[in-house]
Amino acid sequence: MSSSVSSPPAMRLTDAVARVAQRLGAGGTGVERLEDEELLELLTDTTEARKALELVVASASAEVSRRSTRDRGYGGLAQRKGLRTGTALVQQITGLGRGDVTRAVQAGQELAPTIPSSFEPTTPGTDASRREVAEQPPTPAAPEWLRLVRDALAAGALSQAQFHAIRSGLGEPPVDRYPELDADFLPQAWSRAVRLLLDEATTLPVEDLRIQARIARDRLDPVGVTLRFEERFAARSFRRWIDESGQRHAHILFDDDAGAWVDSLLQAALRPRRGPRFVGSDAVEKTREAEADDRTNEQLQYDTIIAVLRTGAEADPQQALGDRQPGVRILVESAAITAIDERGDTRVTGVGHLEDGGHAVPGGVVEARLCDAGAIPVIWDPDGRPLDVGRELRLFSRKQRIAIAARDGGCVWPSCSAPISQCEYHHIDHWWDHHGRTDVDDGVPLCRNCHLRLHNQRWRITRHRDPASSADTYWLHPPPDPLTGEIGDPVRLQWKSPRRFGAA
Repeated sequence: MSSSVSSPPAMRLTDAVARVAQRLGAGGTGVERLEDEELLELLTDTTEARKALELVVASASAEVSRRSTRDRGYGGLAQRKGLRTGTALVQQITGLGRGDVTRAVQAGQELAPTIPSSFEPTTPGTDASRREVAEQPPTPAAPEWLRLVRDALAAGALSQAQFHAIRSGLGEPPVDRYPELDADFLPQAWSRAVRLLLDEATTLPVEDLRIQARIARDRLDPVGVTLRFEERFAARSFRRWIDESGQRHAHILFDDDAGAWVDSLLQAALRPRRGPRFVGSDAVEKTREAEADDRTNEQLQYDTIIAVLRTGAEADPQQALGDRQPGVRILVESAAITAIDERGDTRVTGVGHLEDGGHAVPGGVVEARLCDAGAIPVIWDPDGRPLDVGRELRLFSRKQRIAIAARDGGCVWPSCSAPISQCEYHHIDHWWDHHGRTDVDDGVPLCRNCHLRLHNQRWRITRHRDPASSADTYWLHPPPDPLTGEIGDPVRLQWKSPRRFGAA
C-alpha cells in the first residue's frame, strides 16, 4: 500500500524505497518475473520515491544557487569549487541538463522563497561557526491558488514536471489588467482552475497538462490572449539551411492563426480512416495502391505540405487531401463576447477557442473568420445541454457533431488527448443493442482507437442526471475481469472543452 502524500518527504522517500527493494528482492532488477499488477505497483512506488527525491534535489539546488550568488564574490559556494554559478555546480554533481537544473532551482525557490532563519553558514577562514544576518521583513502570505500548487508539489501529489506545467502554463492572475473587477475575482478564478488542473494531473501527460493550463489562463484572461498572440505573431519565422551532406533543413515558428491552419491541414490528411491520396476519385487502381501506403506519419505530413505548396492557392483540395477540405473552426460564445458597434457591424470583444484543442484566439482573428466563413449558432439550454433530435436519424447530424464537440472538446476517454478532429461520435446507449437515441445528450466523442477499444473490450459509458442540479454526468464502466469476473469501479468522464474553466 502506498504511503500518504501528506507525509514528510524523507518519510515518503524511505517508505517508497523500502517497498521497491521488497518487490525487487535480492535478485536486483528482475522485473520480468513480476505479475502485471506487481509490475504496476513497482512503477508506482518508484515514481513516489522519485517525486520525493526531486523535492530534495529542488530544495538543495535552490540553496546551492542562493549560496553562489554574485554578491558573495569568490566566497560563494560554486566559486570556491572553481565554478562560476550555482547552476554549473549542480550540473556537475547531478549530471542534469541546464534546463532541468534551472527548473529544479525554480521549484526549490517556490517552496522556500525566503530564508526563514536569521543565521547562515560561514565561509572558510572565519573563527565563528555562524554569523548573524539582518532580520528580513515578514513575507506576505502566498495567495490561495499559489499555495495549492506549491502544497501539491511538497506533498508529492505533483511531480516537478507537472508543477512547472501548471505554474508556467497558468501564470499569475493579471489583476492590474482588469481594474473594473473586484480584486479577489481573478485570484479566486485562478484557485478554481488550479483545483481542476490538480485533479486532471492524475490522468493527463505533462505536455497535455501544460496545454490545459494555458487554455485555462486564456479563458480567464481574454485581454492577454491578444497580447500573447501578437508576441507570437512578431516571432514568426521560416529559416532554411543545407547541412554538410547536402540535406536541406527548415525551422518554422508559426503564428497562432497559421499554425492552426497547418494543424487542420495535417489532421485532414492523417485522419484515422484514410491518409493523403494524391489521385482523382476515379483512379481505382491507384487508390488501392494507396491503401497499402507504408510511409511514416512524418513522411505523410511532409508529402502533404509539399503537395499543397506545389498546387498553390487555387488547388482543388481533393487533389491532395481526398474528399475533405481542411478548415479551422472557432467556438465563440456570442452572448458573452460579441457587440454591435456604432456602424451596426458585429464586433468581437472577447476571444474564441479553436474547436480542435481548445486554444484561444483573439477577437480580431474571430472577426476575420466570420467575414470569410460565416458562423453556425449552437443553442444551449439552461442546464448546458446543446441541441436535441430524436431517433429519426441514425447518425449524428453535422450540427449535432458541432454541439458535441463544443461541449466535450476532444476524446473523452481518460488520459487520451486526441483532438476533436480525430474523433468519431459514439451512442452511449448502443443503437442496436440498447435502442439508443441519436440525441446530443447520448453522444460522446471518442477517437478511433478508444472507440474500437470500447466496443471490442465491452466497456460502457452511461449518463446520470443529478436531481439537485439537473446536470448530466458521464461514467466509463470497465468490462468484467476475464479471469475473476469482477467489475471495477466506474470512472467519471471529464469535459475537455475550455468552457470548463469558466470564472463563475
